[in-house]
Amino acid sequence: MNLDTTPGRAAPAAVSPAAAAVLAVEGLTKTFTMHHLGRLLPGFDNVSLTLAEGEFLLLTGENGAGKSTLLRTIYRSYLPDAGTATFHMTDGRTIDLARAADVDIVQLRKGELGFVTQFLNARPRVSAEELVAEPLILAGRSAGEAREEAQRMLGAFGLKSALWAAYPSTFSGGEQQKVNLARALVRPPRLLLLDEPTASLDRTARAALVARLEAMKAAGVAMIGVFHHPEDVARLVDRELKLLRHRDTREAGEEAAA
Repeated sequence: MNLDTTPGRAAPAAVSPAAAAVLAVEGLTKTFTMHHLGRLLPGFDNVSLTLAEGEFLLLTGENGAGKSTLLRTIYRSYLPDAGTATFHMTDGRTIDLARAADVDIVQLRKGELGFVTQFLNARPRVSAEELVAEPLILAGRSAGEAREEAQRMLGAFGLKSALWAAYPSTFSGGEQQKVNLARALVRPPRLLLLDEPTASLDRTARAALVARLEAMKAAGVAMIGVFHHPEDVARLVDRELKLLRHRDTREAGEEAAA
């Protein structure tokens, strides 16, 4: 196994033992094949974890240990080599994220499964407030209500009102990340995956992010996060999971004999 669990710092309120399950990962493994080199690049191996409503799990480990890869595998950007990732949906059904059809994953991402990265996919000629309002409109909110909430979120993250109607493709990296966070967090999912969301953020925006995550946690959103500044979210963390880095790449032909 390539993980070690250590107790997290105290959260504002303990997660109830009766909190509903959200995610159960068993033996999840991911390896990348470097075809042009004839080598295998280990991502992570035999990871298991459980997560309940309102629980915050902090992923730690040195660079290359597979933290971001694990998040992307749960989100199904990557297909795992082995293991299961059982997600409990709001309607009571369960789905294995490791094996679900792509169309089911797309549906989950529209409301129940969220992911925040360091980067914004800024579409041309789409304003910041339109990008942030879009998830609410897709969920059935009126255009006016969605725009008002989008503006509130952008303001909370410190984006100047003069930029709300501008195109994020012209923004600085820090300004784009504020739009990225506002869009990702304007409609809380059931499970939120956070991959270095504070990168390129100023102190004010980082504080706004923590406040938003705290409110979402209180509302029952389960979260797994990797943070460049883990002290920012220390009070939200219920548990920590440390991934251990694997040895370097090996010959692909040696895999079967290993």
